[in-house]
Amino acid sequence: MTHHYDYLVIGSGIAGMSFALKVARTGAKVALVCKTTLDEANTALAQGGVASVTNLAVDNFEKHIEDTMIAGDWLSDPEAVRKVVTNAPEQIRELIGWGVDFDKKENGEFDLHREGGHSEFRILHHADNTGYEIQQSLIEAVRHTPNIDIFENHFAIEIITQHHLGKIVTRRTPDITCYGAYVLNPETGKVDTFLARVTLMATGGVGAVYQTTTNPLVATGDGIAMVYRAKGTVKDMEFIQFHPTALFHPGDRPSFLITEAMRGYGAVLRDIRGREFMHKYDPRLSLAPRDIVARAIDSEMKQSGAEHVYLDVTHKDPEETKHHFPNIYQKCLSLGIDITKDYIPVAPAAHYLCGGIKVDGNGESSIHRLYAVGECSCTGLHGGNRLASNSLIEAVVYADAAAKHAIDNLNHYSFREDVPEWNDEGTQHPEEMVLITQSIKEVNQIMGAYVGIVRSNLRLDRAWNRLDILYEETERLFKCSKASREICELRNIINVGYLIMRQAKERKESRGLHYTLDYPPTKKSES
Repeated sequence: MTHHYDYLVIGSGIAGMSFALKVARTGAKVALVCKTTLDEANTALAQGGVASVTNLAVDNFEKHIEDTMIAGDWLSDPEAVRKVVTNAPEQIRELIGWGVDFDKKENGEFDLHREGGHSEFRILHHADNTGYEIQQSLIEAVRHTPNIDIFENHFAIEIITQHHLGKIVTRRTPDITCYGAYVLNPETGKVDTFLARVTLMATGGVGAVYQTTTNPLVATGDGIAMVYRAKGTVKDMEFIQFHPTALFHPGDRPSFLITEAMRGYGAVLRDIRGREFMHKYDPRLSLAPRDIVARAIDSEMKQSGAEHVYLDVTHKDPEETKHHFPNIYQKCLSLGIDITKDYIPVAPAAHYLCGGIKVDGNGESSIHRLYAVGECSCTGLHGGNRLASNSLIEAVVYADAAAKHAIDNLNHYSFREDVPEWNDEGTQHPEEMVLITQSIKEVNQIMGAYVGIVRSNLRLDRAWNRLDILYEETERLFKCSKASREICELRNIINVGYLIMRQAKERKESRGLHYTLDYPPTKKSES
């Protein structure tokens, strides 16, 4: 089956839905494709909040810009940083207009949090489940927009370019153009053709490439892998942010996140014997940027042989703690941990990708008519390390920029009617799913062991060799198998794992989130 839409949006987090809502205002026909349901996205798991300058009595744009540049180890694109910071307040107003209810004080002012790396209190939040509040508000708005067609449980397999028209496409081809995507329909088991004048990739992150992650397990880097295979530019994949404080509870996948706002609130990190240790690593103590805190915890765990450290909030007022962090309190209590009396066991987990599909200031990728927004994109904002709570605001600012640019140019684009249907002739359903599930486990183990918080040339070389074997096996399996979500996700995490590892090999320095034993960090990159 072939569908025709003005806009094809692949992904249903804050980036995809806010873009869809904005382009739908023009009366255009929009398809919103998500591989599970609308509410399963990284956005819904974002506890901390949204960073924006709102309290002008003490805060300003220049402070937020400097905090972002420092956290990014001065690798951030200054233009992208200024764009996000200065456009943030307007987008906050738009989120509120969509029904997002940020917490306020009794006097009506925003109840702002402060997180690691921020010099001021500027984090807007809704208790400790801000992402969920945003996601639900956007879902409600999308479902009430009649010209947005929602395709839940549909899986995008490949974007359509000249390659599918029999033309040779390389990374040097100057005019690669996207005409839509091939999408697996779960009801028919067939691959449908979605033709679009504009396509937006908003597929989120890559956390499921690692065994220990805070991301939902749908975060398999699908959009990045699709764009890479289509010869698009992918950048800064070595910068994987490991959240320092995921709840340590073996067997949980994904790991439950203990928001950074808890450290901003006053929680203190302690080693396995209950001793504070952050003074050994950074003068900002527990409020140092995430890369420094994650490496400090990793170091303490390796020195002691322990599988976790502790986060201590027992010295704070119990009722205030329960008020600010109700979901964390209830989750820990369900495991027999009363955070008002007990230390919280925590360990780092793969959390956020600072790189991705390279885009310009309009959110457009190197492939014409293909935009990328949210965690799958690389705008230049994050540089070597994302500043806490900058991700949600980046998503809405760039979704707005992409929507405006796409709307202005839509009439210049037409449908490509000579696109062939997906060819699965001669293929069959894989008989042994165990081959796929075992290969996924192997990728997770390889990435965790060799491409984690601390790296080395030897570890990266070993990852290269192991992934190469899995890549060859999986491509052979893909070519003789009917398309399925399982085989496509395996293919994507191998592509993404390869990109992380290859770009880590290419960076001959310790910088930001990329820390390698072979290139000791400079004083600047430790600050």
